[in-house]
Amino acid sequence: MPRSQNQNNPPMANPQRRLCAILHADVSGFVRLMEGGEDLTFEHLKSAQSEIWRPAIESAGGSLINNAGDSILAAFGSPRAAIAAAIDIQERMARFNESLDEEWRLLFRIGVHLGEVIVDDEDRNIFGDGVNLAERIQGLAEPGGIAVSRAVRDVTELHADYAFVDRGEHRAKNVSRPLHIYHVHARAASAQTTAAILPRTMRAMLHCHGTDPNGRKFGFDLDLDRLENQPEGVVIGRDVDQCDVVLSHPTVSRRHARLVLAQYRLEVADMGSTNGTSVDGAVVQPGVSWPVESGATLRIGDVELAVRYA
Repeated sequence: MPRSQNQNNPPMANPQRRLCAILHADVSGFVRLMEGGEDLTFEHLKSAQSEIWRPAIESAGGSLINNAGDSILAAFGSPRAAIAAAIDIQERMARFNESLDEEWRLLFRIGVHLGEVIVDDEDRNIFGDGVNLAERIQGLAEPGGIAVSRAVRDVTELHADYAFVDRGEHRAKNVSRPLHIYHVHARAASAQTTAAILPRTMRAMLHCHGTDPNGRKFGFDLDLDRLENQPEGVVIGRDVDQCDVVLSHPTVSRRHARLVLAQYRLEVADMGSTNGTSVDGAVVQPGVSWPVESGATLRIGDVELAVRYA
């Protein structure tokens, strides 16, 4: 007689499920860094992982699950502990980056989500929808910043120096429902600390240049020190009489978007345009400010502009 299926493949034990806060991180622009210098990037990354990431995660009571390549996955017993670790990491990374030339700085995006995971004790790993969502949320964070899900924000009280900033709902790859995202930002009282970790070149000129789908060139330059003295910011659009920056393109609305330098951070807000505004592919909802980092792609209608500070 043939042997039974149970004899060939003993039944597996029921997988353990656990509610936890999942922290996922990734290096922004890692491919570019590796192309510029593999050995140096590897050295910096290993130093950051051993000197910053592991101690910060462990001191917050978390478990480092995986740190393969430029990606890091950790689990915590509470969202508060996960966010405390994320803030600690980004503050330490800011100091770490001060010793590096700007082109070699490691800017991690961190995403935090609260959800149920499947725990594999044998391999010390976690799986499930909660892990996948943490990874998608990480992709919506700013380089050097922290993004969290609504589930995290609703049950967490931040340290007095930080605040949640509502970034609205977003669609993420292979996720059927929209994700409501909040960014963790330093409050105004901590503005000097925030300014210290931004590139010095941010205090000079903003250059935005690019093309439309037909290769037609567009662009503009702004003095950031001057922009800082304009609390209302500058308006980008097609109307010469109503805009500070004019982009004469049929997909650009008369008053399309507004650029503001707020708390040492450049942000863009869509003004209810017809064809939308996006930053690195993330759609900026009307009336919601979105950070614009050096190296980002700012899309105004069908005009794609590469952003840099110099």
